[in-house]
Amino acid sequence: MCRFLAYLGEPVLLNELVCAPTHSLVHQSLHASEAKTETNGDGFGIGWYGEHAEPGLYRDICPAWSDENLVNLCRQVRARTFFAHVRAATGTATTRANCHPFAHGRHLFMHNGQIGGYHRIKRRLEALIPDELYDTRRGSTDSEALFLLALANGLDTDPVAAMEATCATVRGLMQEARITEAFRFTAVLTDGESLTAFRWACDGRPPSLYYRESERGLTVVSEPIDGCKEGWTIVPKGGTLRASRGHRATVSLPRAERAAA
Repeated sequence: MCRFLAYLGEPVLLNELVCAPTHSLVHQSLHASEAKTETNGDGFGIGWYGEHAEPGLYRDICPAWSDENLVNLCRQVRARTFFAHVRAATGTATTRANCHPFAHGRHLFMHNGQIGGYHRIKRRLEALIPDELYDTRRGSTDSEALFLLALANGLDTDPVAAMEATCATVRGLMQEARITEAFRFTAVLTDGESLTAFRWACDGRPPSLYYRESERGLTVVSEPIDGCKEGWTIVPKGGTLRASRGHRATVSLPRAERAAA
């Protein structure tokens, strides 16, 4: 499983959260403590919002712990919203196009989890993505396919409803194919001004997700970056966290149909 970090708030240097803390995301790329695998070395990516509505991206297949360019970039870039992700591949190639986060227009998306038996439903799932969105697909991951299908389902206007519909579609395809492996969906989405994080799984075992709020802003992580759970709040299983600039985050528990997604 992958590890990630998201931030929304006052502008800060990326280094303060991505590289500098004791258990930073760079440290987690080699020594994750709450993931199925300790090492997340199949590439990394950062996405941030600067002078434009559309985010900037820097992704590579190098392990985050060995990329000097990542450290130098994080020391120089200050952003009000940014994502960072270190990848542990789950069956698809280690390529730059498969590294998170994924961008489309003003949106960024990253995912920690997987669609069980994805290879058995991949063609049918991709066939549901409209041509104009499918033409932007560059990689082969289930995560990017989920993002594009959610965009088709109205993510721009109602991200929670769009993700519910997308996850329900995936579960339907899995059931038709008689796939018994789990579908786990811990993910974060932003348009630069608002942020939505999901912690869903069909087997009740979604990957970990925490958040912390301060006067400066909101930080969402796979696992605490200071190595201490004190001061962090865990998003409950099946929960959805929503936040927007200038407002405190709220967490909603699932309706019954969402819990089964």
